[in-house]
This record gives sequence, structure tokens and C-alpha cells, in this order.
Amino acid sequence: MFFLEFLDDFYRIYGSFIPLQKSDVWKHLKRKCNTDFSERKNVIFTEVAKYCAAILQKPVPSFGVVYKKHTLTLEDLSTLADQNWLNDQVMNMYGELIMESAHHKVHFLNSFFHRQLMTKGYDGVKRWTKQVDLFSKSLLLVPVHLEVHWCLVTADFVRKAICLYDSQGNALQKVNILKYLMTEAREKQQTAFENGWTKIPQQTNENDCGVFVLEYSRCLALAKPLQFSQRDIPKIRKRIYKELCDCKLHEEG
Repeated sequence: MFFLEFLDDFYRIYGSFIPLQKSDVWKHLKRKCNTDFSERKNVIFTEVAKYCAAILQKPVPSFGVVYKKHTLTLEDLSTLADQNWLNDQVMNMYGELIMESAHHKVHFLNSFFHRQLMTKGYDGVKRWTKQVDLFSKSLLLVPVHLEVHWCLVTADFVRKAICLYDSQGNALQKVNILKYLMTEAREKQQTAFENGWTKIPQQTNENDCGVFVLEYSRCLALAKPLQFSQRDIPKIRKRIYKELCDCKLHEEG
């Protein structure tokens, strides 16, 4: 079978078949054989499923991704499977990739930032941006973990606008980012940013989660329209998995 070597390589690179799509196999076959396999599609995908199941009996030993200060285990990456809840390790490394793709004009705060801000106030987080001039950025992305729910707060430094991307209707005051930014502006002597901020009506989605937060962040950072819905999430999960393993964002999506 022409796809066996491809599946072996895929498993070696990604540690699982979680991000595998039928289109991946189809593209490989077209590239490798330059033949129309349309009439054999069902047979081919049945064989692919059997071979994948056989490979899974031999797990990749200690598979992981190490990139800069981030380390992802296969367990971390597996949170991207099905409808699992994304963990902080996945959120934070993906945020790093977003910043790099946006050429660091955007800053993605660590997912632990907001928890620390809410429990210890400004003094508890002022060191977190000691090496970062937030006010030189065009956009700040703040992932917020509210009990069992992820949402996203953005601060547009050009328009001086704060926006909450959330599906559950939490009040923007609840996340306390405006107060933090005003205090940070005073501390860094950025008087132009101490006032004049506005709050934009929140964006909503019927079934928000960590994947939505990462896709919101990606689209906003790269100035792409928010043209995705719950229907697209399975495909987006697979793409994020691959991007994390490849340590860079892909052009598509």
C-alpha cells in the first residue's frame, strides 16, 4: 500500500493519529501516485483505519515537543482530541506561536496571569511584564479561566478598546483587565494610556471553549476575520495539534 510509509512517518512526527485527516492521506496518494483513486476511496480508508489501529498497539516512547520554555507531552497534546478541555501547557505554547507569527506586535499573556491578578492584584503580576513594553504592542491577548470556562479579553492599544470574547455572558468588569492596564500605564509612565479606554460589546458563540479562545487569538493577531463556528472545531483541533508539533502556525485555516 502506498500510504503505509506516510502513516509511519505521520505517527513518528505527531506521536498519535489525533490530528490525522482523510484529506492528509488523499493528498499524499495524489502526490505519490498521480492517479485517481476515487472509486477505491472507501477501501483505502478502511485499510488506513486498520493500519492505524495496529500501529497504536506500539506507542511512541516518551513522545513530546520542546520549544523554547515550553514542553508538551503526548498527554498535553491529547487534550486536543475529541471534546477534551485544553490545558495551560497547550494554551501557552500556542500563544507563543501566535506572537511569533504576528512578529511580536501582539502579546499573549500566560494563562496563569489572570488567576494571579484576581488573587493577588497588580503587585502579584507586575513582574510578569518586566521585560515587555505592552504599550509598544498593537494588541494584548489575555486568556481567562473562569471556573470551568475559558474566555478571551483583548486590549487594542491603537483604538484603546477592550473587548471580551465569551459565550457565557460574563461581565467585562469581572475579569478586571481595564484596572490592570491603567495601573500598568502609571507604573510604566505611559500617561497616554491611563484613560480614554472604551468597552466594546462582547462577542458570543454558542459553545465557547479553549479551542475557540485560541482561534479567536489567532484570527485577531493575524488580522483575519472570525469566520469559524462550532462545526469547524474538530478540524481546528487537528490543525492546532500539528502546529504545536511543527512549532509554527500554518498558512491555511
